[in-house]
Amino acid sequence: MARKRVAILISGRGSNMTALIEAAADPEFPAEIALVLSNRADAGGLARAAEAGIATAVIDHKAYGSRAEFDAAMDARLRAEAIDLVCLAGFMRLLTDGFVEGWRDRMINIHPSLLPLFPGLHTHERAIEAGYQAAIEHLDHIKATLGRIRQTSRDDRATTAAIGGYREPHTG
Repeated sequence: MARKRVAILISGRGSNMTALIEAAADPEFPAEIALVLSNRADAGGLARAAEAGIATAVIDHKAYGSRAEFDAAMDARLRAEAIDLVCLAGFMRLLTDGFVEGWRDRMINIHPSLLPLFPGLHTHERAIEAGYQAAIEHLDHIKATLGRIRQTSRDDRATTAAIGGYREPHTG
């Protein structure tokens, strides 16, 4: 069976992306990481992907006059690379309805977001104060796609919720 071609979209250091790359190194894994795309040229994950021999691309959102134009440029690149599945792994841009619809049933977000309810700074602190329970996803194995979820209690400090995904490595 042919492996699915996956593009990982990142905006930062790429810790979740690294876990996906490691999982995809298994020949039994049903997908290959074909592209890592970022909206930021300084995203640390780009270097990690390049070191792993994975194609990288930067599409700077600031170069476009609208969110729709930026999303169209990303869509064109993903389609040019014959991507089967888009994986959002810490991609810090809101996507247009058109982009989301165009990738319906072929896009997953492995980095849960509290947007648009709590935009800006101190997101986790404000969410906990408002009574939301923070969920932090860890990838045990890409076959599980979403991995296990560790939920923090309402009493956890906001900083624990904010960095909880980085306290534990992406292991079982």
